[in-house]
Amino acid sequence: MSEDFAGRAALVTGGASGIGLATALLLAARGARVAVLDVDPSGAPDPLLRLRGDVSDDASVAAAVAEAVERLGRLDVLVNNAGIGAAGTVEANGFDEWRRVLDVNVLGLARVTRAALPALRRSDAAAVVNVGSIVATAGLPERALYSASKGAVAALTRAMAVDHVGEGIRVNCVHPGTVDTPWIGRLLDVADDREAALAALQARQPNGRLVSMDEVAQAIAYLASPQAASVTGTELAVDGGMSGLRPGRRD
Repeated sequence: MSEDFAGRAALVTGGASGIGLATALLLAARGARVAVLDVDPSGAPDPLLRLRGDVSDDASVAAAVAEAVERLGRLDVLVNNAGIGAAGTVEANGFDEWRRVLDVNVLGLARVTRAALPALRRSDAAAVVNVGSIVATAGLPERALYSASKGAVAALTRAMAVDHVGEGIRVNCVHPGTVDTPWIGRLLDVADDREAALAALQARQPNGRLVSMDEVAQAIAYLASPQAASVTGTELAVDGGMSGLRPGRRD
């Protein structure tokens, strides 16, 4: 495995499990010093730097980012992965739930990025990668609130990219499809028919299977890497073709 992140430092929010942990471990394997910011960072193994923080709390974010920069000595890569889900139509979730999801998924991204910008400006290869979702580009049923939050992430990615390109800070976004994460596993565990529910999730992706966490991590690492030095303001789908393909019958 290449060490194209050697000498670099990265911070991954929500990095103690799922896509965040897969990304943090991949960046570390490719030479980066990596800190994870999580409400419960205990799931992150060595050599990852474990930082406890809540992206919905201003003081918590400021303290965690400051500690990351101090202990890593610099910051070159920020992966805004922390997020929470929500199910239902536009009328299904109460407004307290709307505020909670938007506070984590959108304002949380803004809080962490704002706190990280001074250190990123000192890097000669600064990159921010935001984790969006297929729901930002395709209408899926029963995902109104979650779609609103991830659509905002996509728009914010483009806005941040144009605002900071002149400072040498690249900003991009990945849009995962349905990923084989512990969260999906928990949803399947409470389904009436686990196998039928899994088959339905697999069938809605044109390649016929769930996306792996490592596939998303690889996409994030590419966008954060020196190989993507001319890539900014881009949304990269990692969704088995779900956002753009409409396969029909082949007979």
